[in-house]
Amino acid sequence: MLPQPTPAVSIEVDPEAFRLAETALQRAQPLRTEACGKMRRMTLSSRFTLPGQVRAVATSDPSGPLTVTGYGANPLVTVITRVDLSGKVAWQRTYPGTGMPQSRLSTEGTLWVAYPDGDGRLLEGVLPDGSTGPTARPKCRPDEEVGAFVLLNDGFVISWVSASRLVRGERSRPTSAPEPRVARYTREGECLWSTPIVLGAVSFPGVVEMGDRTGWELRPRRPWVPEEIGVDRWEPLLVSADRIAASFTDTRGGIGRTFFLELDSGETVSATSPAPTGRKAIAGPGQFLIGSQGYGAFTTGCFGRDGAETARWASHGAMLVDKNGSASGPELENRLPSRSCFRRLAPDNSLVDGPALTGYYTSYPAMDCEGTAVFWRDGKLLAVDTDLAGHELFAMDDSRAVIGRALLLDEGIVAISLDNEVLVFRTPLGPLAEGPWPCAEANLQGNPLLS
Repeated sequence: MLPQPTPAVSIEVDPEAFRLAETALQRAQPLRTEACGKMRRMTLSSRFTLPGQVRAVATSDPSGPLTVTGYGANPLVTVITRVDLSGKVAWQRTYPGTGMPQSRLSTEGTLWVAYPDGDGRLLEGVLPDGSTGPTARPKCRPDEEVGAFVLLNDGFVISWVSASRLVRGERSRPTSAPEPRVARYTREGECLWSTPIVLGAVSFPGVVEMGDRTGWELRPRRPWVPEEIGVDRWEPLLVSADRIAASFTDTRGGIGRTFFLELDSGETVSATSPAPTGRKAIAGPGQFLIGSQGYGAFTTGCFGRDGAETARWASHGAMLVDKNGSASGPELENRLPSRSCFRRLAPDNSLVDGPALTGYYTSYPAMDCEGTAVFWRDGKLLAVDTDLAGHELFAMDDSRAVIGRALLLDEGIVAISLDNEVLVFRTPLGPLAEGPWPCAEANLQGNPLLS
């Protein structure tokens, strides 16, 4: 239900409002598997269970070990686990949580964890051996929490939002909630700048309402001011060269905006128009892909360093951007049976179709040096090569919806997290590709930065 300024009934016309079915009919053009014999030879090397739900998997070295961030039986307890590819645990640590575990891995192997500490918020570095390393205590209000953060070479960028009711222990929204902001800090926690974010009134043509003021007729909803603002669900904070893309959304309505800021000064360069939220990516130095889906939207736009839109495609998905700047990936459309396929975004704003895809829930893909994308979808480990031929590498009966990104490691090893499990496969894929997203610094380390 959407918030109403006057008593009324609000109807949210968005396919995501309906529960996705567990199974789907396969389309007439199934994923092809005959193209390359070597793609058939792979095994499930290991699978192991971790406490609670896995939210992030990262490594500073393509040979492992893995650092897994999640929460346990209590979502307000963040659990960090260092584990090798066979499932052997080296160490495990717990922290106070917010229900949204936040961690970033550095190139030297230090994991930075954000967690509440008394009336403040702490960023703590955990060294590779599990001991406590450097810490930073950025200044904030007691009712603010870290919505997202990115680890820079010399500090942090943080998106701040109002602390959730779960963390505050309150049933109602406070009368004076802090406005969201983006701030940059040194490694010691000194604030270099802080920029307030004004989401303003939002609207979108596909959002409708029905009530007294519409004469109980279904009509487009007039612009409204969100009661609660949070960071976007997908890729809420990206840093590329001297630009930041920070995304905030109406947590109840799902309509949000992305704000482009200067990294050095925090000055706002521009902002997107209000739209349903979607997947995002770094498209190049100072450039970003911003996706939108829901309420009838299903698009991806490319935005340049000046914050202006330079291209738009009629597709939305988990996109890879290779070293030539070409974007491709599995579509993510909110409907079953699936109409999605693997798509390539062409320079002339057109789409090049790859293999059709069944199901919906999808890991973020990785790409090897030969341009083959690998990802998990509909209980299958799939690969799509540069000719857009599809290959089914592994399949099992599994319909879990909480799926992590694909990590491509040494010797073709692929690691995927499914809910509370990590699956490790041996495949014939080559080494990880180089490219803006997510094959640069953001892939293995889980830190969305292109420096």
